[in-house]
Amino acid sequence: MLNIGFLSFGWWSGAPGSRVRTASELMHDTIRLAEAAEDAALDGAWIRIHHYEQNTSSPFPLLAAMGARTSRVELGTGVINMRYENPLYMAEAAGTADLIAGGRLQLGVSRGSPEPAADGPGTFGYPLPVGKRPVEDAAERIAKFRDAISGTGIAEPGANAHVRPGTKLAITPQSPGLTKRIWYGAGGEESARTVGELGMNLMSSTLVEGGTGEPLGVIQSRQIDAFRSAWADARHEGVPRVSVSRSIQPIVDDETALYFGPTLERDRMGANRDQVGSIDTFIATFGKTYVGDLDKLERELRDDEAVMSSDTLLVTIPNQLGADFNHRTFFALKELRDRLAPHHTGPHRSDSSSGLRGFERH
Repeated sequence: MLNIGFLSFGWWSGAPGSRVRTASELMHDTIRLAEAAEDAALDGAWIRIHHYEQNTSSPFPLLAAMGARTSRVELGTGVINMRYENPLYMAEAAGTADLIAGGRLQLGVSRGSPEPAADGPGTFGYPLPVGKRPVEDAAERIAKFRDAISGTGIAEPGANAHVRPGTKLAITPQSPGLTKRIWYGAGGEESARTVGELGMNLMSSTLVEGGTGEPLGVIQSRQIDAFRSAWADARHEGVPRVSVSRSIQPIVDDETALYFGPTLERDRMGANRDQVGSIDTFIATFGKTYVGDLDKLERELRDDEAVMSSDTLLVTIPNQLGADFNHRTFFALKELRDRLAPHHTGPHRSDSSSGLRGFERH
């Protein structure tokens, strides 16, 4: 079974053509995006998290609001940079938001990606300890967060604690099942293997480590295989989940054709083919943009090995065009999911659906 959700980068700006011009408009429009996804029978509403930029940065108030206004879609992050987080406060916030959403949070975490601040975590009060790499710092925070949401005792009880002797105090509130819904944004095969060993779900983005010239889907497919093998070797229970992100823009009317239809300029910039470049300290393959009618998109995505072997496809969307614009394309994405289903080879995920609310235009 293939699930399709949107991934919003959450930008706002006053640029010409932007329909999301302020931070306030972004927050309200993102909630409406989640409602639109549910109305169109998509499977998920995911938000990107970055600091010191004009986009979504504090996920849990927004996820709680999205959860209160929807009843079925998964609500996710792609991804939370754990070097900015107090793991215990985050555990409280995550538990609260998940309870409001009725157990629908899917939290993607990682060590973070290149960012504008020279030392963002340090300015938040979390300087990198001497001798420790960023990935190690993030791993420790993730481990502490996972312990906290699992109900593990964290704090020694004081004189006023009402617990049995020898029992540590756990973080509250606890949200049952959240421990199984933590994902890690891995950039390559080695990190994917580690994710499998640790028993988290795997997120793979529109770029991955490696510049062999092979298609992104081929490189990601090896990454997915490494993850699943490590999961099996570690004897974790259940079936692990895998998401891949793609830039997909269905052409459904004159407006989508105007914004995203083929042009010589877009072709010159390489939007319709994978590209190899550098990011941070490594060479990476960047995925192309899939654009066209549903027949064209179906053909191309069937040939994408990673899409067809994952269970979740996250489609990056032009959020600055607003919820109404994206609402129209969400129906096309739902149909695309249904077309791909008979050919999909990824694992099945059971899903319980409840009645959909109408998409409110306000």
